[in-house]
Amino acid sequence: MRTVTAQLFISLDGVVEAPDQWHFPYFNDEMGRAVDATLGRADTLLLGRRTYDSFAGAWPGREAAGGEDAPFAKVLGDARKIVVSRSRLTFDWRNSEQLDGDLAGAVAALKAEPGGPVWISGSVSVVRQLLAAGLLDRLHLLVHPIAVRSGMRLFGDDGPAVPLELVSAETFATGVLNLFYAPAAAPGTGTYDDAKTHLPQHEG
Repeated sequence: MRTVTAQLFISLDGVVEAPDQWHFPYFNDEMGRAVDATLGRADTLLLGRRTYDSFAGAWPGREAAGGEDAPFAKVLGDARKIVVSRSRLTFDWRNSEQLDGDLAGAVAALKAEPGGPVWISGSVSVVRQLLAAGLLDRLHLLVHPIAVRSGMRLFGDDGPAVPLELVSAETFATGVLNLFYAPAAAPGTGTYDDAKTHLPQHEG
């Protein structure tokens, strides 16, 4: 069974929109290695339309230019890219195809195929839908120490709670947190009376 992991750059106040406007000052060798260990090793990418358009508008040209980022651009070009869109699309970037049918059903079928992990970059709407459908196996968040104050957040103001379990955590020199979460069961109920039993006892 293949796993599906979503990777997002996210601010301290939960913003995931337009990371190109606030993310790059925090990009260092540690983050470069983290991204290469994930997207740089992917054989299948699942992307929303806007994320795909952004990638397709940049990475083929970078591969052709032959600069320092050309090897990473080639990896993305060689990967199978499945694009989620309600509109019928045509593609110029190699190995690109449109997801066929219902998102949940198509992703469930994709997970049953042979192959390596499926990675999602950005694509917030896709991530939200797969979390709600119980089809996302890992949520990889690179949490930046900045409050952006405006823009789309990963989790909206409506809908049920989304309990998660922390799988691993790492702190980069820039203060960015490299966090992997997995879906978790609901934590159950609790009250302050339950919590206060865990407070330190002080004499006085």
